[in-house]
Order: sequence, then C-alpha cells, then structure tokens
Amino acid sequence: MNAAGGGENSHAPTLSVRVGTDVEADRLDLIVAELAGISRTLAGTWIKDARVALDPTQKAGKSRIPADGTLVTVTPPEDKGWEEEHVIDLPVLYEDDDLIVIDKPVGVAAHPSNGWAGPTVSGQLVAQGISIATSGAQERQGIVHRLDVGTSGCMVVAKSERAYSGLKRAFHDRTPTKVYHAVVQGLPEPLKGTIDAPIGRHPGASWRFAVVEDGRHAVTHYELLEAYGRASLVEVHLETGRTHQIRVHFSALNHPLVGDQQYGADPSLAADLGLTRQWLHAVRLGFEHPVTGERVEVEAPYPEDLRSSLRLLEA
Repeated sequence: MNAAGGGENSHAPTLSVRVGTDVEADRLDLIVAELAGISRTLAGTWIKDARVALDPTQKAGKSRIPADGTLVTVTPPEDKGWEEEHVIDLPVLYEDDDLIVIDKPVGVAAHPSNGWAGPTVSGQLVAQGISIATSGAQERQGIVHRLDVGTSGCMVVAKSERAYSGLKRAFHDRTPTKVYHAVVQGLPEPLKGTIDAPIGRHPGASWRFAVVEDGRHAVTHYELLEAYGRASLVEVHLETGRTHQIRVHFSALNHPLVGDQQYGADPSLAADLGLTRQWLHAVRLGFEHPVTGERVEVEAPYPEDLRSSLRLLEA
C-alpha cells in the first residue's frame, strides 16, 4: 500500500493497492473497504463520488472485480471523521495477565502488512488499552497465530513475554485444538472424512493457493452437521495450519466455501444468502495455558451475517 499527497485534497493522503499482488481480486467496494478500514456502504459512496480510480483506466463501479495487475487508488475526504471506523471493540472471550482470546470480526486483519490499511487485531487491542507482548517481528508483536481477514472467530494473543514463547511453541507443535464451522456448496461425500493433500502457491496466480504435488503437507478432518440441499454446514478440525487450508481443500473437492469466489464459489448463491465473504468461522479454540498449565477452552458464537445466511438456507 502506498500513501502520497495529491489532487484537490492536498492534505489527504491517497491509498493505493495492486490487485493480485497486494490484495486478492474481489469486488471493488470490498477492496476499498479493506484498504481504508471503512464499511462497505461508505466504500460504495466513495466510489460513486469518484474517489476511487483504476489504472489502467477502467470504469470504477462498486460491483466491478478489477483484473490482476490493476492499481486501485483511493483519495479519502479531508474530513477525518471516517477514520473513526478504524476503531472496533474486539469482543473478549477470555483474558488474564498473560493472554487474551478475542472473537475476531470479519474485516479485521491479524496484524499490519503491506497493502493493508484497515483495522488489525494488534492495533485494536492497543486502542482498547490492552498491552500485548513485544516479542516477535514489530508488525506481529503478540500474535502467535492468525485468521484471514474474511474469517471470524476465536483468536488468542499473548500479553506477556512468557505467554508469547509458550503459545508460539504450542502452535508450532500443533497442540492447540482449532475447530471451525464452514458452509460448503453441495453435499460433500463421504459425510465424514479426511482431506490429506499438499498445499502450495497456485501455479497460475501467486496470490492464491492450491493442492499441488510439491506443496506442504496439509490435513483437514471434517464432519457433516447439517445438509440444506444447495449447501452443507460442516465442522472442521485442522491437523495442520497452512494458509487458506480449509478453503483450498474444499475447493479441491469441488465443494468450495459459500461466498469464497476466490476459490470457485458460485456468486449467485452468496448473493441469495446476503454473504459478502466466505462462510467460515473459528468456533472453538482450546490450549494448555502457557503459564499455569490449565486447560483453556473458548467458543465464539456465529456473527449475524453467518446466522442470517443459515436462516435463509433453512427456509
């Protein structure tokens, strides 16, 4: 992400991101919302007000999906009131002197990274007055594991240095229990099974991942919870933790996560269900406390967008 002054709003820095390099291809309003850390509604308003430009020159409609290589440039208004949307109170599921477990909302990144100007877990915790560990790379201080921007649910962050060391070791050794719920297209067969397939960079798109012969070992266990006809709710247990693992594995089975257009989901089904992201939620997290040794188990309820889509499927 680049920032530079210019145009009429000489005091308002522009934000820019390149599709396929800094951010995944998606609807323009979603890209702008993530880039600026604002709501999708406000992003649509900025697009309508010609605050968003596409290079090479293309018409900037909110539902447009810019091609790979497109530079998206956003010029926010000089009025800084929109920046208040960056502050998001992260729901706390568990907290003590050494660690905190939050229910990460969709649209919040785990930590700062190139091309991301939206809210982050680490930034929001500091804004809430919560001190986190300073161990690790500067942009990842306190972060011991991550969830995708488009995935909600349980995420633990270290507050003390001793907790950081213990949690990093635990996640490296794969001892925590991570349980996800996902809605996938169609009905997976068998209804309970294991996907054991290596994952690596997609040979045709470096910003995507795929099942590839020379990829890293990846194992996903799943079980059907509810079948709705067009889609199915499944419970997923991860044995490994590769980037986009659940999304890639179910896409490889030809049952992509509903709403996950990056990995082949049907956009019309997502539209019918009012979804603007993949249906994936980290519903439970369990681990041995790195200081006390006691078992910590937390559970995060479905957010409203996922509950609403389930009600529509049930209907």
